[in-house]
Amino acid sequence: MFQTLKNYYHLVQALLANLLYGFPSREIKVIGVTGTDGKTTTTHLIYHILLSAGKKVSMISTVYGKVGETVYDTGLHVTTPDPFMIQKMIRKAVTEGDEYFILETTSHAIDQNRVWGVRYEVGVLTNITHEHLDYHKTIDAYAHVKMRLVDEAELGVINWDDVVSRKYTHRKDSIKTYALKEKADYSIDFRKEIKDLADFNAYNYLAAYTVAHELGISDGVIRKSFPTFRLPSGRIDIVYDKEFKIIIDFAHTPNAIDRILQTVRKIYLPSGGKLIHIFGSAGLRDTTKRFGMGEASARYADKIILTEEDYRTEDPREICRQIGAGITASKKQFEVITDRAQAIEKGIGLAKKGDVVIITGKGHEKSLCRGKTEYPWSDKDCVLKVLAKT
Repeated sequence: MFQTLKNYYHLVQALLANLLYGFPSREIKVIGVTGTDGKTTTTHLIYHILLSAGKKVSMISTVYGKVGETVYDTGLHVTTPDPFMIQKMIRKAVTEGDEYFILETTSHAIDQNRVWGVRYEVGVLTNITHEHLDYHKTIDAYAHVKMRLVDEAELGVINWDDVVSRKYTHRKDSIKTYALKEKADYSIDFRKEIKDLADFNAYNYLAAYTVAHELGISDGVIRKSFPTFRLPSGRIDIVYDKEFKIIIDFAHTPNAIDRILQTVRKIYLPSGGKLIHIFGSAGLRDTTKRFGMGEASARYADKIILTEEDYRTEDPREICRQIGAGITASKKQFEVITDRAQAIEKGIGLAKKGDVVIITGKGHEKSLCRGKTEYPWSDKDCVLKVLAKT
């Protein structure tokens, strides 16, 4: 009942925001990007390609919003902001003469009607994996919400290798598929062209390529833009690269952890060295994913340190215990250091020549929620402080 009332509240807000700003999405081509993993990188890639092609374009992503040369903080732990900020930024983009607006769109934003009234020219679905089941309850319900973006857009773009996305695809017309395994409309493997391109990022590049090509950008222009693209903050972010490496990544689902650790082993530890993984899981969020996160870490990490990650009003040690159950089921050991700064310091202290320390879960975020208070925090700043002491 409470969630239903909340959804109506957001619907009213969205209606008022659209009325206030004159339904601006009707005057610009909005590209929506949804999916469990890969949304942010795909959003930034599409933005970069269009900008490189000489198009006027703005965007809102998990990391920030950008209209023209103005950068906006989109909020703490928020991907898709409230309806008034969304409509205000789209209207500003229209006023500045932009042709495109890229909007990273979460399942929460869709279900809660925060993006009601946004007319999507293109709806991109990167994948559907285990996440947010505390909210959606079942993968079936989660998938149906994600599919609303694809179904309501003029053109749907879907990862055809993703089993869940393929299963729940409803529409038959005005849809383009991309894949590296299944037969699809677009099947270019950019790992053959781009050095050290992670397997999962090959999908993000292909998704962005598909969108840009469907929008009329030539193959040559798209490929020419790739060498100058830089991953968003907190995505495979190598913050130290001397005798050993320290990487920060936003991965916070079982699938994302599996993919990033597998990639790090493949690219940075092909002939030895240990992988030291430091991570936790957010409190008051999907608890059912924690066991799987532990399993994913245990598959690839040599040393695991569990720590806090926005535990809110949950007990961080209990969260770590739930993650740890997945680790011990894989017959691996782990250590719990609930203070994140101490955990990072311990992990770095364990690193030897040729090792990789990877810290996941926070990525670009600038705060850490303990109890009901947001404290200033940056994984990167913490790493740099630890290194300065050594």
